[in-house]
Amino acid sequence: METLDLVVIGAGWYGLAAAKTFHQLHPEKSLAILELASSAGGVWAKHRLYPGLKSNNMLGTYEYPDFPMDTETFGVKPGEHIPGPVLHEYLTKFAEKFGIWDKIRFNTKVISAEHQEGSAGGWILTVQDAANSSSGETKMLARKLIVATGLTSEPFLPDFAGQETFGVPIFHGSRDFLQYADTIKTCKTVTVFGGTKSAWDAVYAYATQGVQVDWVIRETGHGPAWMAPPYVTPLKKWLEKLVHTRMLTWFSPCVWGDADGYAKTRGFYHGTAVGRTITNNFWKVLGNDVLTLNKYDSHPETARLKPWSEPMFTASSFSIMNYSTDFLDMVRSGEFIKVHIADIAHLSPKTVHLSDGTSFETDAMCCATGWKHLPPLKFLPEGIDKELGIPHIPTDEPLFTPEMVEKADKEILSRFPRLRQQPVQNKNFKPLLDLPGVSTREKVNPSTPLTPYTLYRFMVPPSERLIKHRDIAFAGYLMHFSAALISNAQALWINAYFDGRLSPAVMPTITGEGKSMEDIRYETVLYSRFGKWRYPAGHGTRFPDFVFDALPYVDLLVGDVGLPIYRKGGLIAEATEPYGPEDYKDLMGEWMKKQGL
Repeated sequence: METLDLVVIGAGWYGLAAAKTFHQLHPEKSLAILELASSAGGVWAKHRLYPGLKSNNMLGTYEYPDFPMDTETFGVKPGEHIPGPVLHEYLTKFAEKFGIWDKIRFNTKVISAEHQEGSAGGWILTVQDAANSSSGETKMLARKLIVATGLTSEPFLPDFAGQETFGVPIFHGSRDFLQYADTIKTCKTVTVFGGTKSAWDAVYAYATQGVQVDWVIRETGHGPAWMAPPYVTPLKKWLEKLVHTRMLTWFSPCVWGDADGYAKTRGFYHGTAVGRTITNNFWKVLGNDVLTLNKYDSHPETARLKPWSEPMFTASSFSIMNYSTDFLDMVRSGEFIKVHIADIAHLSPKTVHLSDGTSFETDAMCCATGWKHLPPLKFLPEGIDKELGIPHIPTDEPLFTPEMVEKADKEILSRFPRLRQQPVQNKNFKPLLDLPGVSTREKVNPSTPLTPYTLYRFMVPPSERLIKHRDIAFAGYLMHFSAALISNAQALWINAYFDGRLSPAVMPTITGEGKSMEDIRYETVLYSRFGKWRYPAGHGTRFPDFVFDALPYVDLLVGDVGLPIYRKGGLIAEATEPYGPEDYKDLMGEWMKKQGL
């Protein structure tokens, strides 16, 4: 059986960053990156690059700190959103430049990972050739394992009543759009189901090619996503940089926010009546600016796309208009887009029937129905999911006691009283699979209540036994706007954790000195419960999902490894100048120098 010093599962933003960091620190050690697809890039792999796909990010904000995306090499100009094929090329060149391209094993499906007892620890992985379904299973031993499959690797696509006689394609809008790209040319009418950014992208792709789109957004769902122009506020600030400007992050209630060193400032904004008034006005101005710029109320059809959630409580589903023409003008014209606010009641031959009695014929149905948030492999032995801190069916002996959860809730609501006023996004909300006529073929119903992710620092199991082994970490199991910054910081933190180089104030030593396991478990449940209260209009109840809290999170990780968090050269610049990848361009060099490597 093959033995490797490190195995990384997933060759997207997080997997490549983690593997590159390990290879730089340990060039003599063995490494493999196991990737299910036939190309690298994760969400930017070749099989996901449907026509017209672009990032929400513009040049300069979506790149690794030590590998700039220059215009000369990649052809993207300042102020332009980055096309999907360019991001695929960029991630491929990153892997080549840092010597990890030949470490990637494509078309490799990881079926299970079994933890090994004893002082050595490690994980036996059972893998299979994904390109050959008849191939047998093989095993390998990973001394260290990084799971970097992320939260968008396995699509969720439900079954609808009458689907067996529907007679036209039904496909997942994010994963399978490329496979069904010919529908843009061959279909006269298409149904797009969902209100997320993926649904907006699909509607735009069809409508701009003259295809009639019936856009169905559930009346029992979360409603249309917040869609902002790239530049917002009366000052026309670049939205991506706005969320990384330190003084603006202070307006976001954040349980790990004090990591930026401005605890008193944050205490004023969230702990005093005057501060909360200022904070509420900030979110009101930000939200109203988006609503005004988009002119939702100027037409009955665009009014249907007005978001249902409050901007303060909306997480990474808050997205950006990255279209080359005016999307909402197409909606107002009514020529190719018809918006329906209703549930899908059932399907019949080439026909979609809605809960409001409307029905219409269609040549295809594109579903923006999201992703399964569980890791796409089985962990063994049975029951270890709880110890790992990944979602599982609740047991009679939970990882965190009710008293610990109650203590965390009290702390959150005491520090951030505004969070007591939880919004009601949709009083008629129902999970999709609870609707009549909607089902799943999964063995475990995706709507089955599971525990949320409870990973220390959103990366490692809060388990004394597993922390002693230091042989597994999860990278990229969070949603945000800030992949370039966070993937880089997580990669360094995880490698420092594996090497036992984190301060005892952050992580207990092998002999148990330093931060106590009780403190680690409490902090883990505190951060997890914070998502429930802070982002009820996002995915905060299931996994970390945030926007303005990304910079403090990077501060937390950079501070954990003992490096400076302030990188702007002065108090005014620190508060007002946005952070970007360029501010962390030599983070690895700083770390290696500090450690004498």
